[in-house]
Amino acid sequence: MSEEARSLNFIEHIIEEDLTKGYTKNDLRFRFPPEPNGYLHIGHASSICLNFGLGLRYNAPVNLRFDDTNPAKEEKEYVEAIKNDVEWLGFKWDKECYASDYFQQLFDWAVYLIKEKKAYVDSQTSEQIAEQKGTPTEPGKESPYRNRSVEENLELFEGMKEGRFKDGEHVLRAKIDMASSNMLMRDPVMYRILHKAHHRTNTDWCIYPMYDWTHGESDYIEQVSHSLCTLEFLPHRELYDWFLDQVVSSNKLRPKQREFARRNLSHTVVSKRKLLQLVEKGVVSGWDDPRMPTISGLRRRGFTPESIRNFADTIGIAKRENVVDVSLLDFCVREHLNKIAPRVMGVLNPLKVVITNYEEGKEEWLVAENNPEDESAGSRQVPFSREIYIEQEDFREEANRKFFRLKLGGEVRLKNGYIIKAETCTKDREGNITEVQCTYDPKSKSGSGTEESLRKVKGTLHWVSVPHAITAEVRLYDRLFTDPTPDGHKDKDFFDFVNPNSLQKVTGYLEPSLKGSQVGDQMQFQRMGYFNVDKDSTPEKLVFNRTVTLRDTWAKLEQKG
Repeated sequence: MSEEARSLNFIEHIIEEDLTKGYTKNDLRFRFPPEPNGYLHIGHASSICLNFGLGLRYNAPVNLRFDDTNPAKEEKEYVEAIKNDVEWLGFKWDKECYASDYFQQLFDWAVYLIKEKKAYVDSQTSEQIAEQKGTPTEPGKESPYRNRSVEENLELFEGMKEGRFKDGEHVLRAKIDMASSNMLMRDPVMYRILHKAHHRTNTDWCIYPMYDWTHGESDYIEQVSHSLCTLEFLPHRELYDWFLDQVVSSNKLRPKQREFARRNLSHTVVSKRKLLQLVEKGVVSGWDDPRMPTISGLRRRGFTPESIRNFADTIGIAKRENVVDVSLLDFCVREHLNKIAPRVMGVLNPLKVVITNYEEGKEEWLVAENNPEDESAGSRQVPFSREIYIEQEDFREEANRKFFRLKLGGEVRLKNGYIIKAETCTKDREGNITEVQCTYDPKSKSGSGTEESLRKVKGTLHWVSVPHAITAEVRLYDRLFTDPTPDGHKDKDFFDFVNPNSLQKVTGYLEPSLKGSQVGDQMQFQRMGYFNVDKDSTPEKLVFNRTVTLRDTWAKLEQKG
C-alpha cells in the first residue's frame, strides 16, 4: 500500500471505492449545508475543512447550501456571517444554494407522494402524534387520519399552502411504517404550518418542509455525490434513502449520506442554542466575543485561518466522538503566529526603573529584530531613556538563585539594550515597591561587539521607555469555562462553570512603533503572549486582545490540581 493510500481517512476510502465501482471524478460534488440560525463555531470548521478539502483533493465542486426551512430562527445576518467565515477560512464555493430555492419542487413532490398514497395530512396535535409514536421496544399506533382519501389529503394540503389553517392545525406526514424499529421511520412529519416571514421568500409560503424531507431531496436536485453529516444523523440515513427512493430517476446520480464523528472541544460549549444563551444573558458581548468558540470570535481574538485549518487536519476525521483538548487549538495558533508575528515590547503591570547613571533628557534609538523566525521581517528602532517600565513580577528585593530576573545587587540584560544592575528601591507606606534605582554599563549595548556586550547574564527583560510609551487597553482573555465538559453534568447547569476571570482589562504601556497599528494586526508582546488589534480600537485609543499565552499555563495548573 502506498504512503498516500495509508494517509486516507475513512471518508476518502469510501470515495475511492466509489470511483472503482462506476463513479467518475466528474460525478463528485460535495456540499457544506449550514442552517442560518446562528454563527458557525469551531465544530463547523471541521466540516468546512472536510468538504472543501475533498473538493480540493478531487478537483470537485463544493456547494454552500443554506438549509433555511425554519423562518422562526433564521436570519439574513447569519447567512452573511457564514459566508464571511467560509471565505475567511480560505475556501471558495461553486454554487451558493438555498433550500428555499426548492420549496416549489419539494411541494410538487409532496403532492406526488399524496397521490401515490405515501403521504397524508394529519390533524392531530403534536402531543398526540408523539404519544402514538410508541417506544423503541413497542410499535407505534396509526393516526386516525392515516387512511384519508387522496382527494381529501390534496384538498387539505392545498389549504395548508394557501394559509387557511392556523399553526399546528395540520401537518403532512409520510406514510411509511408505524412498527419500524427505527423511530424516525414511523410516519415522519414532512410539512408543518408556520405563519412566519422567511428571510428570502417573505410570506410567499406558510408551510415549511422539515429537515429530513428537505435534506436528501436538495442533495438530489444539486446532484451532490456524497452528503457528509455528523454521527447523530446516522439513524436518519434510512429515511434519507426512503425519501430519495420516491423521486430518483435512473438517469441521474443518486446522493449517498455518510457520517463522521463530531469532535467536541474541551472547556467550551458548541450548541448554537447554548451559545445564544451566553449572548442573550450578557455573559459575552456577542457572537464574535473573543471568548466564544465561534469562527468570528476566534477571528476577532487573533486566530488565523491557517491555524484553524491545521487544527482540523490534526484532529482528523473519525467514526467515534471524543473531546479534543482546547490546548491543541492553542498550540496550532501559537505555532503559526510564532512564524509570522512581529515581536514588540509592551509592559502590562508596570514598575518604574530609573537608571541613575544615564544622562537626564538623553534618548537613543536601539535596533530591534522584528522576528527571529523570519529573516525577511527586518528590524525596527525602539527608544531608550533614563526612565523605563518593566513588569512588577520581574523584580524582587530578595530572591533565590533560581530567580533569573532583577533583584537587588543583581544584573539583567534589557532586550536589545544594556545590562543594568539594581542598586536600591523605593516603597510606599504599605510597603509596595514603586520604583527601582539601577545603574547601567554603557559599554554593554546589545550588538555593539564590545567585550562588555558579550558578557553573559542569565536574565533578559522586556521594557518600555517611560517618556515614549503609548497607552492602550489590553484585554487578557482566558477560557470561558473552568470545567473541561461544562455541559456534561446532569446535576449542574453549564452556567455554573463560567470562568469569572475569563476577561481581564488592563492598561498596557507599549513601544511607540505600535501607534499606527490597524485592526487585525498581529504581534507577539515579547515574553507575554500573542496579541492582535481589536475592532473596538480608535485612533485615540488602541485596544489589543490576547490571542494566546506563549505557553500553556492551564496545563501547569491542571497538573498541580
